[in-house]
Parts: sequence; structure tokens; C-alpha cells
Amino acid sequence: MDVRGWKSTDSSHAIETAELTKRFGDFTAVNQVSFSVGRGEIFGFLGPNGAGKTTTIRMLLGLLAPTKGGATVLGFDIARQTAEIQQRIGYMSQRFSLYNDLTVAENLNFFGGVYGVRNRRLRNRKAYVLEMAGLVGRERELAKNLSGGWRQRLALGCAILHQPEMLFLDEPTAGVDPISRRDFWDLLYLLSDQGRTIFVTTHYMDEAEHCHRLAFIQRGRLVALGSPEQVKAEKMHGQVLEIDCSAPEAAMGTLRAANLFDEVSLYGALIHVVAEGVVAHRPHIRQILEEIGIKTRSMEIIAPSLEDVFIASARG
Repeated sequence: MDVRGWKSTDSSHAIETAELTKRFGDFTAVNQVSFSVGRGEIFGFLGPNGAGKTTTIRMLLGLLAPTKGGATVLGFDIARQTAEIQQRIGYMSQRFSLYNDLTVAENLNFFGGVYGVRNRRLRNRKAYVLEMAGLVGRERELAKNLSGGWRQRLALGCAILHQPEMLFLDEPTAGVDPISRRDFWDLLYLLSDQGRTIFVTTHYMDEAEHCHRLAFIQRGRLVALGSPEQVKAEKMHGQVLEIDCSAPEAAMGTLRAANLFDEVSLYGALIHVVAEGVVAHRPHIRQILEEIGIKTRSMEIIAPSLEDVFIASARG
């Protein structure tokens, strides 16, 4: 179905896609993807590298033409009304598109000019951004001298100078320390509470847990869509057994080699074993590990995390 030129009739949706598809020669990067994003939502778009996340964003921004299908962003068609879309959205990539040799204030001035924010409005918006991002007092500091967390805050500030209705954030926390990631998400919640829609890609599952809704894309196709709770309930088949043992890496290799389980993964110093009725395997697991000299400290059934679901879908 070719739906380019199709117009959304639901004003409650910030994004609607219908069979959105992008091919590069014989390679299909995005394959008949259909979903909607409600206004004011924080919507997480998850998938391994090469799954089609960035290609989807580039189509939604009007930077790539779909091969097939279509979409609207804020009610505007991505194929015919890209200028209207780009006036109303903000974009931030994992590279933080800042000018390193400009100061904090000069970066804000530059992006204000790009977005047509000038004079009194620019002064007011700069004051708001500096306060929101905690950059008051750093106005004269060069962007290249800021830490990753502060550069991230400045990039977000530049993206919202023109008060966009919606933000597209493509892995904005990649390579940033955990405390800075947490502080950054506090800013996203603040923006969401103010009514902005946020479309964010991330590979951090703890961040995905805090999205209102999310989608998993794998090899160009959507494999899950819903709230974090819905996705875990619908897509996680089997139980998760968490094992604390003396040599987790060796234990993981041995348990995988047994070919008894749907999934065996390492989570820090712990192992997650996934299978239907996995609790019945506990005596056998203990025996397998004891035979190679590994002491088991505990084995407990736990609720699945999004990371469990993500790993299962990525390998499915």
C-alpha cells in the first residue's frame, strides 16, 4: 500500500506511520513499519545497531524519502510538508551538533539564528535554557572544554530554543556517565510535563523502562509495541532465573553449551537463564555448575526486565 500524501485524521497523535518502508538497492532498512505516538508522550524506539532506528528518524524528519508507505508528524505529511515539520521539531543526535570553538552563549546565539529566534525572544529563551540546563555561569566557556554531560545539556538547550512541539533524540545519552544520564532524563520528564512529545532512541534499557510507550525494531521490522509493562507481558516467553555464582562467565558458557534453555545471558556479575518452567531446572543447573567447580550462591525467579525482552527479541 502506497500512502504517501495520506493525512492523519487523529489530532491526538504526534506521529502516525503506515507501512513505512525504505530500501537501498536490494537492502530493506525499514520494512512496513506502522505505529503511532501520542502527543505529550515519551516514546522509546529501541533496536540493535543497524536495525533501522536512524533511517526511520531520517524519514520522519523529511531527510529521506520513503520507498513505500507514509507518515505524518504533527499532522504534516513527511513527503510533502517537510518545511512545516522542521519548523516545529527539535533534533539532537548522539554527536551533540555543537560548535566546539564557540562559547556556550555563542552556540545558543547561533542556533537561535538558525531557528529564527532573535532579539528579546532570544534573550528570554537563552535565559530559560541556561537555567533549565544548569549552565548559568558557564556562558563564556568554550563548548570543547565542557564535559560530556554539560555538552549534552547544551545540545538539548540548543534543540529547544525555538520552543518546538516535538523533540527527536537519536541516542542522546551514548557515552555519557550514569549520573549525567539520570540528570538528562530529569530534563526530558520536565519537557514532557510541559506538553512536548519526545521520540528517543536509546540502547540503555533502564532508560527505556521510563518511557510511556516504546517499540522494538529488529532487522527493519517492528517486533514489539506498547508500554514497558505490555511489552514484557506479551513478548517475554518463559521465566527468568537469576543466578549468583562464583565464576559467572565460565558458568554462562557451560549453561549455554547444555542447550537446555531459551536464553542464557550475563548481567554484570549475575546470570539470567530464560526457559518455560525454568524453576524445575534448578537442581540440574546446580549439579552442572558443581561438576566444573563453580559454587552457586543463589538462584531466584525474578520478573523479566526490558533487557531480557530486548535480548530475546534481538536473537529471535
